[in-house]
This record gives sequence, structure tokens and C-alpha cells, in this order.
Amino acid sequence: MKQQTSVPQETEEFSIKTIILPLLSIIVGMIMVILDSTVVNVAIPNLVQYFETDLKTIQWTVTGYTLALSAVIPLAGWLTDRFGAKRVFLFTIAMFTLGSVLCSIAQSPEQLILFRVIQGLGGGMVAPIGMAMVFRLAPPERRGSIMGMLGIPMLLAPALGPVLSGWFIESVSWHWIFLINLPIGIAAFILCVRFLPDTDRGLTPALDLLGMILAPIAFSMLAYGVSEGGTSWTSATTLTGVIVGGVALILFIIVELRQKNPLLELRVFTSSDFSRGIVLAWVAQVALFGSMILIPLYLQQIKGYTALETGLILLPQALASGISMPLGGRLFDKIGARPLAFVGLGIISGALFILSSITATTGLGLIITALLMMGFGMGLSMMPLNTHVLNAAPRKLVARVTPLTAAAQQVVVSFAVAGLTGFLTSRVTSHTMGTEKADIVNGLVSGFNDTFFLAACIALFGCVLSLILRKPKRVAESEPELQTGDSPDPAMMMGH
Repeated sequence: MKQQTSVPQETEEFSIKTIILPLLSIIVGMIMVILDSTVVNVAIPNLVQYFETDLKTIQWTVTGYTLALSAVIPLAGWLTDRFGAKRVFLFTIAMFTLGSVLCSIAQSPEQLILFRVIQGLGGGMVAPIGMAMVFRLAPPERRGSIMGMLGIPMLLAPALGPVLSGWFIESVSWHWIFLINLPIGIAAFILCVRFLPDTDRGLTPALDLLGMILAPIAFSMLAYGVSEGGTSWTSATTLTGVIVGGVALILFIIVELRQKNPLLELRVFTSSDFSRGIVLAWVAQVALFGSMILIPLYLQQIKGYTALETGLILLPQALASGISMPLGGRLFDKIGARPLAFVGLGIISGALFILSSITATTGLGLIITALLMMGFGMGLSMMPLNTHVLNAAPRKLVARVTPLTAAAQQVVVSFAVAGLTGFLTSRVTSHTMGTEKADIVNGLVSGFNDTFFLAACIALFGCVLSLILRKPKRVAESEPELQTGDSPDPAMMMGH
């Protein structure tokens, strides 16, 4: 009996030891990209001041980055099949590191936006390919615990990002929020070359070139139109962005529906449950991610906190999200997505309504309370919503849903950032009645109040919309439509 029980333990120990170095290689690469997704928000007021430009211009460092992410996420699977996961992962790490170094030496806002796009083109595929490799490396009986190990840095990075960003800006300069990626990127590259195993290449499907061309045109021009619309919806620049983007989007939809192997699988929208779930997820993302870029601006521009203090104030929000996320996952299995989305979005809308009434003299306790509420509501609702969307997809298309949802999330975030910053700029201009310091502060406060109120109304709309969610109807396993393609990769599902 003693001899029998010792064998599995030795096998388990051997399995973990053999993958620990490849796992570390992937984690180092992924944590660099995840950190970078949160460091820029705190730096935005400093970047506006350094480059002597306006918020509407600097927000494109976020919008351009997220649009670049959305452009390459759907290509991750095709490139992996064509060139192999290890080779593509190394290329993306190198490109992200190069983009980071270029960002650190940018001499103008336009250069910084361009280099952020390069960064995004590299970073977009790091998470999905990294997760897929970890999933393949882990023994089937240990996948849960190995994925749990991967989840720790993924939860810590968003919490530490604003604090690190604030420390670098205050102690050194903003350049270091990008330059720090150079040693991390080099270390990740060396570790991956040394320890990542070569993976088999799959059959390479035809590449949807027309979709690749139309998608960035459609999404970037629409984001530009939304950004300009914050100032005036009838201006030539707004109309150009909306019309060109709209036409490109219509052409993109037509092309994708006719393609055998489309860049994004739009046929999944034939599922009513999927469509309801993903529209609700988009509404939640607009309210959440759009307002998350406003909070550091308010804390620094109105309250006068330093970048480091701002990062520390934002820490409770990330921690609350990390605490409530596992709770949301457990409750989802028992009660489904609808009550969690309703409660989570209700909490988020309450937090945003609190923020819509803040002034220059509002105490820090109330602000942190609102941030805790936002973090808790986000953790409670977002993962159940994402899981609901995957469950609602038609079974024959489920393996292709994750690239669609991950890319769509980045597009929606770019629209939210562009739209809310444009709206903030226009409201501040509208409320500022003079050139005295008191007039400027009053204009800023009123502009932030209006923008947070708009975000709160969007979240409240999502809360009401959540009532139309229902448990997805599953197609029977025996039906012929299931006899296509591969099963979905759970690792890829985690990437959004």
C-alpha cells in the first residue's frame, strides 16, 4: 500500500519540476504586458504637461494601443499554426520590448502614439499564446493548480501597475514606465529561448486579408469620430471619422459573413443569448474602463495628489476586484450570470453616481469607498458575463468565440476612452467661464461630474439590461452541427 501511494506523488513532483522553468518564462513575458496596460493611466496628466498638449491628443496613447491589440488578437491562432507558438511568442516579446524602448525616447505626442501602436501590435498576442502554451505544458490532472499559479501575477500586475507608475514618475521620470520593460523583455526572451519547448505547427487555414485591412480602418476611424464627437457631432472631422469608419465596418461585416475562415466569426451573433450577453458586456466595459481613465486625472488635476499617491489610492480598487472575482466565479455555477450582473453593475453605477457629486473638497474616504465599490462590482460581474457569453455561443462556433470577444473588448475600451475623454474636454470647456484659477477649477469639477454621471447612467442601463439575460440553451451533442473543428481551448478563453 505504501509503495502504491508513493508513485503518484513522485509523478506529480516530476511534472511540476519539468514545467516550472517554461512556466516562469511565460509569466515573465506576460506580466510585462499586463503591467503596461495599467501604468499609462496614472501617467496621462504628466504626459499632457510634458508634451504641452491636450487630453484629447494624449488619450490616443491608450486608444491607439488598444486598437492595435484588437487588430492582432484574431491573428494569434493563425500565426501559431503557421510558424509555431514558441517562435511567435518570442517575436511578440521582442516587438513589445522594442515598442517600449521607442516609447521611452518619444519626442512628440505623435511619436508616442505611433510607438504605443507598435507596442500594442507586439503585446496583443502575448497573453493568448502564453496561456495556450501553459495549458499544453500542464499535465491534465494538474491544469487547475497550474492555471491558478498563472492567475496570481495576472491579478497582482493590475494592482501594482499604478503604484509602480506613480513611483517612477515621481522619483525618476515618465520615461521609465516604458524603459523598465527593456530588462524584463530581455530576461523573458532569454528564458523563452532557453526553456520553452518547440511546439508542433497545425494546419494553416487561408488568411482573411481583406478582413485584416478593413477591421483596423473601421475601428480606428470610428474611434476617431467618437473622440471628435465629444466636441461636436456635426464637425467635418467627426463626420469623416463616422462615415469612413461606418462604411468600412459594413464592408467588413459583409466580407466576414462570406468568408469560410473569417478573421472574426460574426455568425455567432445568430445566437440571441450570445448577442444579449456580449452587448451587456460591452455596456459594462464602456462604463468601467472609460471611467477608470478619468479617476487618475481627477485625483491629480483637482485634488492635487502626486502620481505615487494616485497609484496608492487606486490600489484598493484592484484588490477589491481580485477578492470578488473568485466569489463571482463560484456564485455563477450556482445562480448564473443574471443576478451577478444585476448586482455588480448596480454597485458600479452607485459608485459612479457617488463620483459624479465629488468636488475639490471631497474627502479621500468617500473616493476610496467609491473605488472599492467599482472594484468589487467589476470582479463580481465581468467574469460571470464572459463565461455566460462563451456558454451562449453555438457549439460549432465556440472555439472561435474567444478571439472575437477579446478583440471586441479592446475595440470597446478604445471607444470608451475616446468618447469619455472627448466628452470631458467639451464639458470642461463649456463650464469654464473665466481665466481665474477658481473658474478653471470649477470648470474642471463640473466637467468631471458630468462625465462620471454619464458613465453612471451607462452602468445603470447595463444593470437594467441584465434582466433580459437567460440561461443559454445548449444544442444537443449528437446534432450534426457539432461535427466540426476543434474543441475550445480553455486557456484562450481566460484571455479576456
